[in-house]
Amino acid sequence: MNHTLLRLIIPGVFLTLATGCVTSTVDEMVFDEPSEGIGDATVVILGRRHASDYETEPDFIECVGKHIAARDKSIEVIGELEFLNALYPWFEPRTAPLKPSDIDKLMLQRPVAQKLTALKTEYLIWIDGSTVRNDSAGSMACGIGPGGGGCFGFGTWSNDADYEATIWDFTDRAEVGRVNTKATGQSYMPAVVIPIPIIAPVQGTACDGIGEQLLQFLSGHY
Repeated sequence: MNHTLLRLIIPGVFLTLATGCVTSTVDEMVFDEPSEGIGDATVVILGRRHASDYETEPDFIECVGKHIAARDKSIEVIGELEFLNALYPWFEPRTAPLKPSDIDKLMLQRPVAQKLTALKTEYLIWIDGSTVRNDSAGSMACGIGPGGGGCFGFGTWSNDADYEATIWDFTDRAEVGRVNTKATGQSYMPAVVIPIPIIAPVQGTACDGIGEQLLQFLSGHY
């Protein structure tokens, strides 16, 4: 079994009028990647939502899928909602498989086996994580006077994104790789009459980082 460990550090330190400052890292471990891509098979990307304190955002899952599909037109990514509706209720948070060995139990359900065969699903990618807002600081005051209204002040906050993608091979009933991405960014809100948000694209950076590594795996470009 081939084991590959890759760590990318992306010092995306940008501060412009439109965006804040973002730093991100990507860690990857691949056990058994496809050597020539996935052919006419399909891949589905799902968000883990069984935790009680957070849920993996649907828009992040959609972003990763679009990143892969846009960069390699030969890869068919089945939409999360489409897949969940087709396999209801076996992939709902309370019933979804938590480990690859659970696939064997799922395949005993004839409707599940038939639907997965019809969809040609080769890889299932679970993404677990979230983006949270932390460390807010500063103050801002707004008011209306005889000459009009306005806001004055300065605010800042950080956003931290932490996501892990686990790749399952439906054929081999095995986990074949993991990708972890972390991104941290500082956003600002200066206000002189009109508040002007300078937002750090933390979630977008995390999406690009994890999406690019999954793309390389599915395209067989390692």
